Amino acid sequence: MSRQKLTAWISVGSTYTYLTAMRMKSVLQERNLQLEFVPISIRKIMKDMDNIPFPPTKESKVRHMWRDIERRAELYGIPIPKVPAPYPLKNFDLANQVGVVANTEGWFLDYLETTYSLWFLEGLEAGSDENLGQVFSLLNKDASEVISRATIASTIQIYEQNTHLAKSKGVFGVPTFSIGDEIFWGDDRFEDAIRFLAQSDV
Repeated sequence: MSRQKLTAWISVGSTYTYLTAMRMKSVLQERNLQLEFVPISIRKIMKDMDNIPFPPTKESKVRHMWRDIERRAELYGIPIPKVPAPYPLKNFDLANQVGVVANTEGWFLDYLETTYSLWFLEGLEAGSDENLGQVFSLLNKDASEVISRATIASTIQIYEQNTHLAKSKGVFGVPTFSIGDEIFWGDDRFEDAIRFLAQSDV
């Protein structure tokens, strides 16, 4: 029987994805797992569903979100974020189109961890000039080349196709992990997805 594939549907701009970004590399290394990343626009999917999860008008829900992320970070042993972080992102699509380039070139996980670290620990909003400038410097990437590739039509097309595919598979939030038709939504379902993958390979 062929081995099932674990896919992560990711959108830079999701607050809870901080937890995934900061621990994913160690989880994959510890379990000797490979993961397919698909950068998408969860903002478009949510708008299509008329779902804005954390608007400023829902103050108590937003406060709970930030506190919940702090608690989960402590539980995982990852850096406690400085909250509230800048949110929502002003340059959401650019942040994710850079993710498409990084994914194509094989450095997506490094990008994800670095951009979230700068965003949640140093207050540099993902997708901003300050955040991306430091990301490219830390990862030894040519800023002008990456931005140029991130904004060309072919990259935007991949981004849009990824988003359409995610929506067709039933992705409604991020991070989402999928194995075949099975969907696991949320950072706290990452380990559930891994267990399901192990069981499906028996």
